[in-house]
Amino acid sequence: MDTHLFRDIVVVLVLSVAVLFLFTRLRLPGIVGFLVAGTLLGPYGPGLISDTARVEELAEIGVVLLLFTIGLEFSLAELVRLRKSVLLGGSLQCLLTIGAGYWAGLWLGLLPLEAIFLGFLLSLSSTAIVMRLLQQRYELDTPHGRTSLGILIFQDLAVVPMMLLTPFLAERAEGAPVVLPAGLGVLAALLLLLVVALWLIPRLLDQVVRTRSRELFLLLVVTLCAGIAWLTSAAGLSLALGAFLAGLITSGSPYGRQALGDILPFREVFTSFFFISVGMLLDLHFLLAHAGTILLLAVGVVLVKAFLAGGSALLLGLPLRLAVLVGITLSQVGEFSFVLSRSGAGHGLVAGEIGQFFLAVSILTMAFTPWLIAAAPRLAAALGSLPLPPRLLRGWYPLPPPPAPPLAQHLVLVGFGVNGRNVARAARAVDIPYHIIEMNPDTVRREQARGEIISYGDATSLPVLEGAGLDQAHALVVAIADPVATRRIVELARRLRPDLYIIARTRLLEEVADLHKLGADEVIPEEYETALEIFARVLHHYLLPPEEIRRAVAEIRADAYQMLRSPARPPLNLCDLRAAFPEVRVRVERLTPDSPLATLTLAEADLRRQRGVTVLAVRREQETFPNPSPDFQLQPGDLLVLLEGGGPGGQA
Repeated sequence: MDTHLFRDIVVVLVLSVAVLFLFTRLRLPGIVGFLVAGTLLGPYGPGLISDTARVEELAEIGVVLLLFTIGLEFSLAELVRLRKSVLLGGSLQCLLTIGAGYWAGLWLGLLPLEAIFLGFLLSLSSTAIVMRLLQQRYELDTPHGRTSLGILIFQDLAVVPMMLLTPFLAERAEGAPVVLPAGLGVLAALLLLLVVALWLIPRLLDQVVRTRSRELFLLLVVTLCAGIAWLTSAAGLSLALGAFLAGLITSGSPYGRQALGDILPFREVFTSFFFISVGMLLDLHFLLAHAGTILLLAVGVVLVKAFLAGGSALLLGLPLRLAVLVGITLSQVGEFSFVLSRSGAGHGLVAGEIGQFFLAVSILTMAFTPWLIAAAPRLAAALGSLPLPPRLLRGWYPLPPPPAPPLAQHLVLVGFGVNGRNVARAARAVDIPYHIIEMNPDTVRREQARGEIISYGDATSLPVLEGAGLDQAHALVVAIADPVATRRIVELARRLRPDLYIIARTRLLEEVADLHKLGADEVIPEEYETALEIFARVLHHYLLPPEEIRRAVAEIRADAYQMLRSPARPPLNLCDLRAAFPEVRVRVERLTPDSPLATLTLAEADLRRQRGVTVLAVRREQETFPNPSPDFQLQPGDLLVLLEGGGPGGQA
């Protein structure tokens, strides 16, 4: 084994943990922490990494997984819902910023094609940072949050054609004639890949999911990502483009959310290597030598991007206040700019001092973002108080209301077995909306055809829970038989929603305490609930009043079933049944045609003296006679409800 590589990986991980912990405490974006860690590890720093090329190879995996998850998260339904922000707002923002970058590049002395590429780099904003900050501030579903999200979706999609154009931008005039044939060949290969993928992959996923093997499903997802990325690379395209296509194809299947949940942990690890490898390229001596210039450039980039993004929002018809919020939200340089810059560096489009300035300025704009977004409402309010035209303040078009979530204050139900079906049936009976998460694809397909709101996925995965609308839910019921998965789901849901009401089912009482510690409000252990039901029926048979039975059951539950677990527990404070009703029991007998009682009245039968029983009721066909009088005439076939009080028994 290459111990040098292993040592480098350990150094990267240790420093990443330390820097990320510090940045988290300082409320700075984790991406900036990885970039700083890279500068400390790289050749321009102390030089703790001996083989930077190997770390960059791991970073390539991070790029592939990053594009794959972007493809998985892309939704045609979301695109349709945000079509105005995506298509119009996103294209305006990108084109305006590319134009500004082009003129800035020419002013800096770049060649025209290099200036266009600089515009590409500056046009992209940080989806990871913006989305996380908007979620933390509960602003993702606000008008400016939805507009920012639409523009970010367009930017993420625009990365793909930008990466396709990068090698062509590096071509000189003499290479131009081969660009069109090469592009046509690439397009043909792409179409062939899409046809095969759209026909083969959904069927393959369906068959693998039927095995219900999580390991096999995860292995297939990774294979699809790596395999399609390799095929596109062999066709002359980039690995990243192939990974994006693989994610896009997988997201079209019913298993996209599950695939996203499975791949996210791998993405987080490998993308950390990517941002660290980018940070390794930053020359600390260059940064210190040009600190003033870099700071001015960073401020300039933020101002220009905020102005152009805000202007795009104004052209969409948003009021000035919201346009300012959108502009500031999108004013930083994004993580995909680093992906694109690495591709451009390989083709000679970004080199020397320009590359160093770009890295340093990008890192600073990312670091500014949390404070800028926090200050944005105050700046927007100040601008809104100026004597500006009312049309500008109000916006050109009426703002559409925020879309209502598919469900709100609903019940998220994990598992659709016997227990899950019964809970769903009960919720339906009282008109409580619910969303079911189920791992059996046949069940999901069948119930979807019946109109149930049910999705496939493993609820131990955060994207799967989010896809069921947990952020809007009123309660969560975990009705599966897997104790490990139940603990993970409860812990994850409690972390995501501290105010959520959580009920968990378990087979064993030993799980109750752990599930309560992890955040469950109620834990229902099957083995003891069965015993409680039997216990309640025994008490009912002993003629205990219903309120006493309910109190007894509630007391046992409130004590975490300790009475059932430990014989040494003191008895419940119930009435003494033997003292109140010595040897009393109720039984039912039917009068046969040859019974001597069949034609007598109750007074004539004298059952209390003759047999020590009292007739409580008589059931005749479909009619019941409670507490019959002494002159009640008995008939063959009557059912007699008898109360025994200790006298001699016998047949009626």
